[in-house]
Amino acid sequence: MNMDNRICAGRTVIVTGAGRGIGRAHALAFAAAGAGVVVNDLGSALDGAGQSASPAEQVVAEITALGGRAVANGDDVADWEGARRLIHQAVDTFGGLDVLVNNAGFVRDRMLVNLGEEEWDAVIRVHLKGHFVTMRHAIEYWRGEAKAGRPVDARVINTSSGAGLQGSVGQANYGAAKAGIAGLTLTAAAEFARYGVTVNAIAPAARTRMTETVFAETMAAPDSGFDAMAPENISPLVVWLGSAESAGVTGRMFEVEGGKVALADGWRHGVAVDRGARWDPAALGPVVADLIAKAVPQEPVYGA
Repeated sequence: MNMDNRICAGRTVIVTGAGRGIGRAHALAFAAAGAGVVVNDLGSALDGAGQSASPAEQVVAEITALGGRAVANGDDVADWEGARRLIHQAVDTFGGLDVLVNNAGFVRDRMLVNLGEEEWDAVIRVHLKGHFVTMRHAIEYWRGEAKAGRPVDARVINTSSGAGLQGSVGQANYGAAKAGIAGLTLTAAAEFARYGVTVNAIAPAARTRMTETVFAETMAAPDSGFDAMAPENISPLVVWLGSAESAGVTGRMFEVEGGKVALADGWRHGVAVDRGARWDPAALGPVVADLIAKAVPQEPVYGA
């Protein structure tokens, strides 16, 4: 483990869904940057079925073998008491909490016409509720610290997706959850600022169990030696966002893929026409056509 970069030295970090893929890469990168890491993972299958402590424990073993500090956690992030235990474990183990990285999730992809209620509820629960519940208990802790007069310089990094920002065919449940996370991030950033907490989100593109079908044509590592789809490419920005250096950045959405980092613009107020009175529906056809003609073209939906 490269211990030269200590940008998060002394900080305590929770990474949810850290047993595999991008979450594992985050946990290893934070440990290399000097942080104590709570490695949360249920050890579930791609669709959320089953549980195993092995993935989280294996990541902890990797970190400790390389001289880092880590502890495993097997709580369900979308369970109210489970999320509370997760936050308390960080505080009890490392003496505090500085960074919450919400990454846990799974997919149950179907075209909307075939999507069942349970498949909808399960994906919304783990992604959207899983972000809310961990943030709710984390901000309760940070607010208590701030009210007690102890300085707070904390970070939340959420995980959205291009499926939430631009839409994705066959992923209505996942895309809706990830769009919800984008909105949740904006609200939390505005509310948490008074307590010394920033909230940002990423929309990563990398090789994971969830993306092996989405990015099937670009999964193979190139001959050049740089694997643009490696999960480890996502973590440097997340580690920086978790550091003290990122204090002035909040309420932002970053797209990350390979060596590319982009700031996503999101929904903004666009061109408008104000008649100053109620519209006649029959008059709106040419008005809407003119608005669309003047607007920035829409981003294409993934898979369309």
